[in-house]
Amino acid sequence: MRILVINPNSSKEMTLGIDVSARKYAGADTEIRTVSSTGGPLAIECLADAEAVQDQVMGYVNQANEDNYDAVIMACYGQSLQKAAKKISKIPVYGIAEPQLYMACLLGGKFSVIGLKKDSDTVMQERLKSLGLISRCASVRTIGVSVMECVVNRESTYAALTKEARIAIEEDAADVICLGCAGLAGLDKPMQQELGVPVLDGVVCAVKMCEAVIKYGL
Repeated sequence: MRILVINPNSSKEMTLGIDVSARKYAGADTEIRTVSSTGGPLAIECLADAEAVQDQVMGYVNQANEDNYDAVIMACYGQSLQKAAKKISKIPVYGIAEPQLYMACLLGGKFSVIGLKKDSDTVMQERLKSLGLISRCASVRTIGVSVMECVVNRESTYAALTKEARIAIEEDAADVICLGCAGLAGLDKPMQQELGVPVLDGVVCAVKMCEAVIKYGL
């Protein structure tokens, strides 16, 4: 099985983190290749950033189809590039949010999404409504940092995430925590050990969903 993981931004640190998480949990017979944009924004912070790299990212998707990959993972919590890729791809294209959110529903009654930017909570609420998952969401919380800040300042990001997740568990009755950015890859297990509830990395969830669907012959 061959899966192409695309990080739409050009951050080498973030691409490495995504690749490490994807490879760590991939099956022994799964080949992971992780690529990123070149010359584009260091982080996808808004729709304009996504539009700036769309042509390059779609080139990766087309190449994955030509090279007979089994699936593509768009390692971005936003959905604009994922939607564009689905329109041109004959192989499955997964984002990292939906597989994570659906897996969370299997692990608990309610989940909380912990995101980055303060204005992302409203967008996430609308997305949950469109997916029919709003009743399963205990809360959407944010820590008020940019994507690049979460990559560069790991210790402070981890502390803020853990604090917000603990509030979600104790005050919002969340059973599962969903990390709302590909830049948070690798923080799941330390947080899970500290909090005592499942903490989900969207990149890993997407890899495992791809493997399950492909092996099931779907």
